[in-house]
Amino acid sequence: MPPKIFIGTDIVDISRIRKVIADHPNRFIQRTYTNKEQLYCKGKADPVIHYAGRFAAKEAVKKALMTSGIKSSISWVDMEIISGQDGEPIVQLHGKPYTGLSCKVSISHTQDTAIATAIIVK
Repeated sequence: MPPKIFIGTDIVDISRIRKVIADHPNRFIQRTYTNKEQLYCKGKADPVIHYAGRFAAKEAVKKALMTSGIKSSISWVDMEIISGQDGEPIVQLHGKPYTGLSCKVSISHTQDTAIATAIIVK
């Protein structure tokens, strides 16, 4: 049987993420991002742009998972967007329902918006 492909896309207004982080910095960041993601974003000149990009990526992954038929909901920190050797985003899904899934993501941003597309192969 050929593999099935599922796709999700999300776009985020960076000013919205900037406001949430300003209003609830610890709560939002701790609940949404792993330690590795936080270190990556904090190391950038404007961390909020990178938090927004990773948030869009996680939303895109959630949307792709929903269309795949997996009924288990995934927490924000069970989806980890790390950087590969060449800076490419790599998705790591933690938890038993996600074993064997291959997920790729692309992230882009301007000063105002971040967008991501995720593709899951099952």
